[in-house]
Amino acid sequence: MTTGRVIAPVIPEGAKPKGPASYFPGIERQYGRPVQEWLDIAADRLTEGDGHMEVVRVLKEDHGLGHGHANAVVAYVRAHQS
Repeated sequence: MTTGRVIAPVIPEGAKPKGPASYFPGIERQYGRPVQEWLDIAADRLTEGDGHMEVVRVLKEDHGLGHGHANAVVAYVRAHQS
């Protein structure tokens, strides 16, 4: 389990999430994987000491996320890590 794990929000059907979470339904549709997987990757990297933009780069280059999606994932994790 991820040390600094951040749990993905539950977005009710028809709800309009705000902020970085507003990207999550589109991320799941576009990449075919649960947003929790992306949050875990970001949390692991941030816990290891990588900076925001380094984690964005990893999500883009190593996992194929677009810049906006990668940035939303990292921003959400940073805002919710304890």
